[in-house]
Amino acid sequence: MKFSLSALTAAALIATAPWAAAQNVAIVNGKAVPTARVAALEQQIVASGRQIDDATRAQIKEEVVLREVFVQEAQKRGIAATADFKSQMELARQTIMIRALFADYQKKNPVTDAEIKAEYDKFTAANGGKEYRARHILVEKEDEAKAIIAAIKGGAKFEDQAKAKSKDPGSGANGGDLDWANAASYVTEFSEAMIKLDKGQMTPEPVKSQFGFHIIRVDDVRQAKLPAFEELKPQIAQQMQQQKLAEFQRSLREKAKVQ
Repeated sequence: MKFSLSALTAAALIATAPWAAAQNVAIVNGKAVPTARVAALEQQIVASGRQIDDATRAQIKEEVVLREVFVQEAQKRGIAATADFKSQMELARQTIMIRALFADYQKKNPVTDAEIKAEYDKFTAANGGKEYRARHILVEKEDEAKAIIAAIKGGAKFEDQAKAKSKDPGSGANGGDLDWANAASYVTEFSEAMIKLDKGQMTPEPVKSQFGFHIIRVDDVRQAKLPAFEELKPQIAQQMQQQKLAEFQRSLREKAKVQ
């Protein structure tokens, strides 16, 4: 039996048709749209933290087809030749390249577990020790502060005096309550006076700071309760990665010869 060349060609096309179809998501106005475009969009969605199901995958395919339709129309209208399009394309090219540069740097310069642990140790050293549950009343003049101290010693409630006279809008309405905090959270004059007080004690004299005059009372003292290393590790790692990247950016700027 003899086969013509045309018959062999047709048979070959039929044999390769499923393979060719697998490479394309669609044919739009005679132009093939590769499935690689679908994969690229899927990667972007996954990178953003979203899951891809069948419905999302169908939406992505339709999006790819629509883009091809719109691009073909833009090409027909000569959009690619306009100055605005060219300038926007250059900006997009720069953005993509810069993003790839930063991703490459972070991949090659990861934050190590040892670096994260060292940063955690610095955090615990700065925030460990004692925490104080304190209250304060803030006024502008020393004489006014002394009068409030005298009134409290005479039987007036500290909380009522704070609500009525404190200039600190954050704590005044709450009876002067500053919640739990370590001494380093306050200005030096305030913290130095506070740590000298025992539980339930009030400063016998007004404490002057840049904000005015304070009357301070310590309601309770406890050892600081800090989060465990594993709990803070992801947050510290992210912060350190950002710091490394920022330093990389600064170093490039400093080395660049700009005239």
